[in-house]
Amino acid sequence: MFPWHTFLTYVVITAATPGPNNIMSMSNASRLGFRRALPFNFGVWAGFSAVMVLCTLFCTALSALIPALHTPMLVLGAAYLLYLAWGTFRSTGDIRESQARDGFLAGLLLQFVNVKIYLYGILSMEVYILPYYQGRPAVLLAFALLLALIGFAFNLCWAAFGSAFRLLFSRHARGVNTVMALLLVYCAVSLFF
Repeated sequence: MFPWHTFLTYVVITAATPGPNNIMSMSNASRLGFRRALPFNFGVWAGFSAVMVLCTLFCTALSALIPALHTPMLVLGAAYLLYLAWGTFRSTGDIRESQARDGFLAGLLLQFVNVKIYLYGILSMEVYILPYYQGRPAVLLAFALLLALIGFAFNLCWAAFGSAFRLLFSRHARGVNTVMALLLVYCAVSLFF
């Protein structure tokens, strides 16, 4: 049976934590307002969807060609989750924004250089999805679009909260970071059970 609880825990934590998409969404919304920042967010969604489909195709081809790659990917995935947990736990909560860009094209192009979502897509596919749905293209496409939709939903949350979210996050950073780090450790450990 598909491990929905650990899959969704991983996906939600990864999508909700600060990264280029979330910080840029928050920055644009705090500068422009939620409605005027939507074109950027729709660009993020379009690019995110394209990258998730590409990650799905890549992982499917790799798993079909080299099935023995599953165990090393599992170990690497767990190590990456533990690395994220450590980084999240140690984080001060300060969010630094780079120069904000807005517009659909800026959001779309950002996805093709956003390492966080490549890792998000590859780890999701290799560790959680492909072991259960290898050889089922429609299901794999649905999962790729689900990953993009969840990422988009959290981009909209960051945009909606704008600068208020920045203040809230920095005020309670230690508690938030500790909970997120423990959930990432839980995801890493659950990969082996």
